[in-house]
Amino acid sequence: MSSMSSSGTGARRGRPGYDRDSLLEVAVGVFNERGYDGTGMEELARRLGISKSAIYHHVSGKDELLELAVNRALDALFAVLDEERERQADATARLEQTVRRSVEVLAGELPYVTLLLRVRGNSAVEQRALARRRQFDHRVAKLVAEAAAEGGVRADIDPGLISRLLFGTVNSLVEWYQPTGALPVPTVADALATLLFDGLRSRSR
Repeated sequence: MSSMSSSGTGARRGRPGYDRDSLLEVAVGVFNERGYDGTGMEELARRLGISKSAIYHHVSGKDELLELAVNRALDALFAVLDEERERQADATARLEQTVRRSVEVLAGELPYVTLLLRVRGNSAVEQRALARRRQFDHRVAKLVAEAAAEGGVRADIDPGLISRLLFGTVNSLVEWYQPTGALPVPTVADALATLLFDGLRSRSR
């Protein structure tokens, strides 16, 4: 990973009256609306109501904003895997909880996850994000394989395929889910886990 990260290491001190988190929030909204490649610093400055030079007091440029945004989403997803790895439970329970918690992450960080899912590898920042996504997929596939080995989920489907199908379904929520709507996050997580895992349960159970 580069020296730019979601932890803010090496970040510039902002001017009084401006906050980098609020700047990032607006930038992510614009990136999602116009596309990252279609957004210039002039447009960001106009939306924020500040000068480009004021933005540069917070970040080095558009690339750093993108990296901060996608790392925020990725860090939250990896935290779910790390938490589940430490939990005293079988792999099947940890896999199901990983899916449920990932729905919570998606709802809580919806603009950031949406931007992450639109990354196509057109820059070094995007390539690093895609590499981390592949690492996440690999860890989920490993967890699926463990669940299959203990007899908790079907062993006749490739673990990598199961991982992609699981998170393809989770990720589809960015297309329609509204956190401020009538469906609470736990309701969505329960429904999704029930539909997915009823089909994945080992027939021997």
